[in-house]
Amino acid sequence: MLKRQGVIDTWHDRRIGPGENIHAAIDDHINRDQIILLLVSADFIASDYCYDIEMKRAMERHHAKEARVIPVILRACDWNNAPFGELMAVPKDGIPVTRWPDIDEALLQVAKAVRIAAADIASSGASSPAALHSAPAAVRSVPIAAPAVARSSNLRLAKTFTQRDRDQFQLETFEFIARYFENSLSELTARNPGFEGNFRKVDAGRFFATIYKEGKDVARATIYLGDDSFSKGINYIHGQTTGSNSMNESLRVEADEHSLHLLSMGMRSLGLERDKKLSQEGAAELYWSMLVDPLQQGSGW
Repeated sequence: MLKRQGVIDTWHDRRIGPGENIHAAIDDHINRDQIILLLVSADFIASDYCYDIEMKRAMERHHAKEARVIPVILRACDWNNAPFGELMAVPKDGIPVTRWPDIDEALLQVAKAVRIAAADIASSGASSPAALHSAPAAVRSVPIAAPAVARSSNLRLAKTFTQRDRDQFQLETFEFIARYFENSLSELTARNPGFEGNFRKVDAGRFFATIYKEGKDVARATIYLGDDSFSKGINYIHGQTTGSNSMNESLRVEADEHSLHLLSMGMRSLGLERDKKLSQEGAAELYWSMLVDPLQQGSGW
């Protein structure tokens, strides 16, 4: 809606065209654009270019009142002690997007923060760099249209979810976790010399994930859809098996009055996180952590 109303124009580095100088294009926008979103995760903090170059320059312009920097906390990480830790982050209370049962609600808070920043820019009469946020390409200083009628924004009503809705959500979640693992294993291979990740889809309801170090398997996992005879959830097993009568963790689909979400049995946390509502990405990250945590601690599987 912000783009449709002409409140903002957007840019990100995936819009760099073939033959363009990547660093020059990024530098140009870091030095011109008015609202800069930091998409914060452990990967963002670990990236030398994002953290030491892009973020540093963005914060310089923020302190000089030439740009507005908004940290968007995507995934749980140690961000509070970073230079941008002094800024008000979104979503509310800096709770990571992946921890929200309804991710759309979390992203709506991000959109509202951008709208407020754009309104500040417009009201500042940003015609010079000395204004709080001058008017480069990223944000047009266009007054934000007032609502046509006065009304409450509290319009969400309770929903009822059928068994078909739950089954479909479970299938979609399994496919999401499969893609998440395949992409994560590929990126792990690219970033860690000597390690190799391997993803194998066994059938429509089961896949294997393996991590090798110098050719030796150091982590293996099976993720499969259970059935009525054992557990009709999305199950995780250390190692690789085609059996369906055991698990180290299980996720089941639940619903509240507004949305579908996932709950774990809490086997990994000894029940401490049993009632924690998980989004699809939160569920995928839980299982990914079960695969890689032993390697990060140096113990293997």
